[in-house]
Parts: sequence; structure tokens; C-alpha cells
Amino acid sequence: MLTISKRAAWVLIALCAWTLYVWITRIVIIAGQKDNSGGFIVVHTTLGLISIAFGIAAGWIGYRALRPKAAAPARAEEPALKG
Repeated sequence: MLTISKRAAWVLIALCAWTLYVWITRIVIIAGQKDNSGGFIVVHTTLGLISIAFGIAAGWIGYRALRPKAAAPARAEEPALKG
């Protein structure tokens, strides 16, 4: 399993926040402009949604790295097979 430092986890969360801020703002601006063609709006909205998905994935990885680790369940000792 890959271990991520706390610093790297916070960088991933910051990347998520920045990506969400930039693309949600950009999509709102594009939607409000009347002089853009339909193709422009579709392409940039699609790019924005894909970028938002990648940003959320990065934020989720960072969040998971910062969560406290759950204690591993105790394994019952299995008797050794003799034979």
C-alpha cells in the first residue's frame, strides 16, 4: 500500500479546492456569456467536468491519507495442521 506524507495529502486537498474554484467559476462565466458558440460551451463544459472529476479524485486521495488508520482486527490463531 502506498503511503503519502501529510504534506503531500494537503497538497492534493489544495489541488482539489483550486480546481473546483477555477472550473466552477469558469463554467458559470461561460454559461453567462451570450456570444459563445454552442460548440465552445459544450467543449469547455466537458473539459471543466473532467477536470473537476480529477480534482475530486485527488482530494479524496488526500483526505484518505489524512484520516486516522483503523485498527486492524485481531486474527484468531489457526491451529497448525499436522500431517
